[in-house]
Amino acid sequence: MDTKMLLFGGLCFLLVLLFLRLVVVLRGLGKQRCMTHSNLRQLKVMIITGSGGHTTEILRLMGSLSDAYSPRIYILADTDKLSEEKIKHFESGRKTEGRNSQFSLERIPRSREVRQSYITSVASTLYASLYSFPLVFRHSPDLILCNGPGTCIPICAAGFTMRFLGMKDVQQVYVESVCRVQTMSLSGRIMYLFADHLLVHWPSLKEKYSKSIYLGRVV
Repeated sequence: MDTKMLLFGGLCFLLVLLFLRLVVVLRGLGKQRCMTHSNLRQLKVMIITGSGGHTTEILRLMGSLSDAYSPRIYILADTDKLSEEKIKHFESGRKTEGRNSQFSLERIPRSREVRQSYITSVASTLYASLYSFPLVFRHSPDLILCNGPGTCIPICAAGFTMRFLGMKDVQQVYVESVCRVQTMSLSGRIMYLFADHLLVHWPSLKEKYSKSIYLGRVV
């Protein structure tokens, strides 16, 4: 009985420590030193792309950033062929302009297909996580930048885990899609809890989500 009580007490103590660590990490979101080209020569950034207009929007945003955001690691769903073409065209244009074009492509299983039910998407997201965690841990990015595709959830979860474990303060910036005017996407509602900065394009969303940042249209 004493051994069982000791094990139970140790488990409870461990759970309390994990909970306190989670509280500390969540309270520290967005309070880390801003990482820009003025205080870092290079910033390894992981960019999560997606089908539809997600890739187009995120590439527009990347086009406005300096060459300090390099190297760039693009994350694609394994069934997304169009995004790969867009990325290569974008990076080819940067190279033609004489700008830094150091990038790589990485693929993971798609977390959620279009019109896939939320219930079955839980299983597919967990499956994608098996690829996402080793990928993020291996690249160890300084910044994760995403704008809505379901693929971002396991990647961002891996980045948050690195911070939780004290491995690295991976900054996460989520930019809600410009087509979201009145309601936030499911990915946006999840990332609202864990992102360092969440940007919206419409004041109506800023009113509903007070911690979000409204800078007008950024893509």
